[in-house]
Amino acid sequence: MLRFVVRRLALMVPVLVGLSILLFVWIRALPGEPARSMLGQRATPEAIERINNLYGFNDPVLQQYFTYVGRLIRGDFGESTRNGDPVVSTFFDQFPATIELSFAALLFAIVLGIPLGYWAGRRVGGWLDNVIVSTSLLGVVTPVFFLAILLKLVFAEYLDWFPTSRRSDARIEATHITNFYVLDGLITREWDAAWDAIVHLILPGIALGTIPLAIIVRITRAAVADVMGEDYVRTAYSKGLDPAIIRNRHVMRNALLPVVTTIGLQTGLLLSGAVLTESVFEIGGIGRYLFEAISQRDYPVLQAYILFIALIFSIVNLLVDVSYGVIDPRVRVS
Repeated sequence: MLRFVVRRLALMVPVLVGLSILLFVWIRALPGEPARSMLGQRATPEAIERINNLYGFNDPVLQQYFTYVGRLIRGDFGESTRNGDPVVSTFFDQFPATIELSFAALLFAIVLGIPLGYWAGRRVGGWLDNVIVSTSLLGVVTPVFFLAILLKLVFAEYLDWFPTSRRSDARIEATHITNFYVLDGLITREWDAAWDAIVHLILPGIALGTIPLAIIVRITRAAVADVMGEDYVRTAYSKGLDPAIIRNRHVMRNALLPVVTTIGLQTGLLLSGAVLTESVFEIGGIGRYLFEAISQRDYPVLQAYILFIALIFSIVNLLVDVSYGVIDPRVRVS
């Protein structure tokens, strides 16, 4: 298993190197001078010279690339061209909110999606299957921002069951160590702060996780339906094995590979869809910061965001590959 993990880690290196090359070429392929494109209307001669010196745009191209990679390895992603703040410090302040929201949405999608897909896959064509499939189709076609507004209007405004916005109640004093509010509450044993952070995540987590939930349901249903028709499953039933053993050892374990792949792919979609959800619920995540960076062509921020997403995707794919080896030992051998 260790050799399997090491091989997968080695495959991450060319992916990250290729991405660094693409980002390096992209910033230098902008029309006109890169510094002038980054600064836009604020491109004074002094500001252009400062950007050229900061990013080494006057050096030879190969030297620029190695300087660029060296700064990335040191964790130096440059400064925002809008306010001059270090990009990495701003990300560590705001990115935890996006990660926390995405994790809550993914947890919601997995906890409900796999059981619902399993029940539908075991009863293909039945009334329960028709209800689950129809509901999942509705979840796929419903826009995230519309569902977020609807949930906020019904459950926060009218029924007053959940908070309307933000990540925590301002009246609760909490100690923030990592900026992951739930984790901080657990670390410091401030249980009221941890529970308050969880309550604030429920509505936005449901809104963001509905589309992944519907996709996971449909993929699980299809996988379970395929496995239920296999000869080894029918043989297990004919031998009189315990149905619980058949479900867990023969059906679910063999149906999980496409489901795990789908869960891994949904991670990136959650991070991108969090922008709209954060806007509706006024969560101070990276969404609004990224929107402002796009509109004002703040390329250091965009580069950092792309690299963070790529790193998260690579880690998630590594976890997916490792889970393949755990679920099906034949993957490790191959």
